[in-house]
Order: sequence, then structure tokens, then C-alpha cells
Amino acid sequence: MSDNETQFAQFIEDWLLDNLGVDPSNTQFLKMVILVVVTVLVAIILRTLGQFFINKFIKRVVQRTSAKWDDVLMDEGVFRKLGYLVPAIYITGALPFVFTDYPGWIPAIKTLTSAYIALVIVRIFISFISATNIYFSRSERFKDKPIGSFTQLAKIIVWITGIIFVLSILIDRNPIALFGAMGAISAVLLLIFKDTILGFIASIQLTINDMVRIGDWVSVPKYGADGDVMEIYLTTIKVKNWDNTISTVPTYSFVSDSFKNWRGMQESGGRRIKRAISFKISSVQFVDDEMLERFSKIELAQPHIEKRSAEIKIYNEEKAVNTEASIVNGRRMTNLGIFRAYILNVLRHNPNINQDLVCMVRQQDPTELGVPLEVYCFSRIKSWIEYEGIQSDIFDHILATANHFDLEVFENPASSDIRNLRIINPKPILNHD
Repeated sequence: MSDNETQFAQFIEDWLLDNLGVDPSNTQFLKMVILVVVTVLVAIILRTLGQFFINKFIKRVVQRTSAKWDDVLMDEGVFRKLGYLVPAIYITGALPFVFTDYPGWIPAIKTLTSAYIALVIVRIFISFISATNIYFSRSERFKDKPIGSFTQLAKIIVWITGIIFVLSILIDRNPIALFGAMGAISAVLLLIFKDTILGFIASIQLTINDMVRIGDWVSVPKYGADGDVMEIYLTTIKVKNWDNTISTVPTYSFVSDSFKNWRGMQESGGRRIKRAISFKISSVQFVDDEMLERFSKIELAQPHIEKRSAEIKIYNEEKAVNTEASIVNGRRMTNLGIFRAYILNVLRHNPNINQDLVCMVRQQDPTELGVPLEVYCFSRIKSWIEYEGIQSDIFDHILATANHFDLEVFENPASSDIRNLRIINPKPILNHD
């Protein structure tokens, strides 16, 4: 102890004896209690002054700087937690003075204060890692990267290391020896941290291969997830579904199982429209002169009719086909073929359709539900609401114009159709009795 500390301790002892008349056998204990109270009060004052200094001066300096990283450190409490070290260090240094008459108490209390300091340091590192995660997640360069997975791993490492150091302080053992003892329970640790290890490996693979980013639209049918990726953690990935529910998908499943990432569509020139409408096969027919004249009045069908008519005329003349004898002789156009060319021309004139990508109207295999006509093209606008509107407008037009080409859209009979059925010339039921 310094001379000032010795004089202060002697002053307290004399004050207890002379002013309070304390029994000399109790002065040492009461002096120790008073010194403990004084030390705690000083520690509280130091902590208060430290917080005042951080809130008034450091916070003001942080707000004046143009850098963003110091604001994140302040928000995550890194500077505030640094202030917790000051009273702890002071108490550790004051132990020999406070317990000068009870030196046997010093090692135990010093062990507790050292463990407290170690925990505070761990919390400082944890806050720093959280601040790092927030800073990089706000950066344009890293905001779509799974930074959270790596920061979570760093937190786990810091916590494990911190706990081992605290245990080594409490049991007075070398921390290296404790790390060595962990090798004996490695199998148990692998079992406990299986998901963490798999998640970490998956995070590395997802990052290196750029498979998933924050903000990507993903579909994972196995887990019922279909929406935007909100957060990527070490063991889980949070997906906000389109119905505003949240799905939590194991990170490793994005490597081990199949999933669909719509980022390619979002970054490309369009979003695919692929839908078919079935027409009654009985409504498909050759086009006669009357129909040809009527269809030629439809502007977007006229170019195709003129071109095909010229080609067919040349072919039939070259082959000397007698088209008057039968309608099936030679080559002729069908109403479905003209309608298919008409719809393709409609798509070609639609400003919302990307003409640089595939755009076609194709006939698919006939089924018991009719002959399907499929529209295959790409919308320039990829946002869901506008995309659905563009797609609906196209098929509204198809449904409304089909009858102008003498085509019937196939549909199963409704209850009203069945009620309106009329039986013509029903056969009498014979009575065999």
C-alpha cells in the first residue's frame, strides 16, 4: 500500500476507536466493511463518470464524423461496455488495500473480478461483431451477402473461447490445458454443433458459388417457402413468403436439396409467360373464301393471310391441284393457323413483351380436353402485380377474339348448361312386362 492508503486506513481505525468507541477486536472487520463500501461507491462514481464521458463527448465526436462505422459501434454499445472495465479494474487494484487485514480473501475476490472482466471483454467482442455485421449488411457491396453466417460463427468462437478463459480463471487452470481437454469430448461437440458445422460449410458454398443472396426470390417446396430471402444465418435462412408468413429453412438444405432461385429472371430482360388455352377440335376447319374475306378485315391477321395465300396459290398451281373438286385437295389455311399467327402478331405489337427474347405461339398435343394453343413469351416488367396484369390482358384478348375466327374455347359443362339440355326425339322406353 502507498503511504496515503496507509494513512487513510489508519484514520478509519482511529475514528472507529475514538469517536464510536468500537471494541478494538472488531475494528479490523468494521474497517474492512467501510473500505468495501467506499470502494464500491468509488466504482459506481467511476462508472457514472465513464458513461457521462461516453454519452457527452465520445457520442458527440462520433456524430460529427462522416464515417459510418463509429455510429454503428456507438449504437451497438461497444463504447458503453468499454466503460464497464474501468470500475472492475479499479476494484481489482484496490483489493490489497481493502483486505489488508484479511489477505486470505483477496485471491477469491480477485478471481471473481477477473472472471467479470473476462466476461465484459467477451461482451465487447460480441457487440463489435454485431456492429461489423450491421455495417457490412448496410453496404451496397455486401448487403446481399450472407455476412450474418460468418458473424454468427465468430460469436460462437468468441463465446466458447471466453467461457474457457472464465473457467480457467475460476478453477485456476491453464486455458491451453482446457482447450486440450476439449479434444477428448470432440465427438460430443461434433454432435452438439452438427447443425452449426453443416451450416457453416453450406454458407461457404453458398457464398463461393453465389447461390443465394439476401433479397433473392427463392422457392423451396420441401419447406413450403416461396418468397424473398430476408436473412441468412449460420444454421437457418429466413424467407418472407408472399402471404407475409415467415419460413425458416435450414441453411444446409440449400446445398443438399433442390430449390429455385428467381434471381436469373429478375436480372434478365423479362419474366416468362407460359400458358395455354384449349380449343374444341371440332371447331378447327379449313378456311373457305367467305371466311378468308372476313378474316382479312382483321388488321393483325391480314399480313399473314396475304403471305400464306400467295404461297399456297403458287404451290397449288405448280402441282396442278384441282382445288374445286374437294376442299381437302392441295394446301389450305385453317382458322386455327390464322388465329395462331394473329396472336403472335398481337404479341409482336405489345410494348410490354420483350421482343429480344423468345416469343411464339405454339400448338401442343391434342388431348381429351381439346387442342391447346400455348403462348410462350417474356414480359419486360417483372414485378408480380404488373406481370399478372400483362398476362391477363393477353389471355383476355385471346378469349374475346377466338369466336371471331370461328373457334370455340373448350370448357367442361356447367350446371346451367346441363339444365338447358334439350333431348330431341327421345326414343320410347320399351316395356318388356
